[in-house]
Amino acid sequence: MTDHGRATVAAHLPYLRRYARALTGSQAAGDACVRGCLEALLADPTRDRAQLMSRTDLFVLFHKVHERLVWAQDEEDFADEDLDDPLDRGVAQRVRGLSERNRQVLLLTHTEGFPIPEVARIIGESQEMTVDLLNRAWEALRAQPSAQVLIIEDEPIIALDIAGILKDMGHEVIGVASTSDQAIALAKARNPSLVLADVQLEDGSTGIEAATKILELLSVPVVFVTAYPERLLTGERIEPAFLVSKPFEPTTLEVAVSQALLCGAQANILRQPKVA
Repeated sequence: MTDHGRATVAAHLPYLRRYARALTGSQAAGDACVRGCLEALLADPTRDRAQLMSRTDLFVLFHKVHERLVWAQDEEDFADEDLDDPLDRGVAQRVRGLSERNRQVLLLTHTEGFPIPEVARIIGESQEMTVDLLNRAWEALRAQPSAQVLIIEDEPIIALDIAGILKDMGHEVIGVASTSDQAIALAKARNPSLVLADVQLEDGSTGIEAATKILELLSVPVVFVTAYPERLLTGERIEPAFLVSKPFEPTTLEVAVSQALLCGAQANILRQPKVA
């Protein structure tokens, strides 16, 4: 691959990491899928890597790698279940895949901003099926149970905006903290089921510091909101799994919140990636 080609792919990588982490629910799993995508790109002798790869092309390749990994894991998981008939196992795998398909369309559309024709190409479905999957995803999102949310945000107007979106979704805002110490105290007192945190706070502390302390006390998903998402999508250190860029559309925040809640206690947001 030429230097120009590498630079083009590198420019898309932070957002591919954001998507992969939200889809899998963790930095470790998401970044592993991204590494697999890059290895497939470099190892394919039929691909003219001198050609510049578009963002859509990169996401198409990622999906091929991700689905291969998911099906391989499903084979291991279902081998331990009480499903002796291979046909039964196949049906169960397709049901699980359908749920993930809905989430893929939701994230690709509202988090990554792809139009429906490109989403259809990425996931390998017709545009009609893609629209249907998106509608089903929104139905599932709106059926989620209410959560108790702690907001960590030092800008009052942004905090009010976030609180309004969360309340419209049916969630309860149990407190708003503008510093790390306030956030930790509120978390101890109110036991939130979701934390939504700005990265930089008014007293010089950070939402990441607050979330790290809170995660030592509680098993709770965290969504980070930042004007500089690229700084938290390098893949070089411990970074968040759920990330929303400022400024954001209400639907973008809604999708991030729904994915974090769906992953729930399994989403250890600041987990150290495993070293092979």
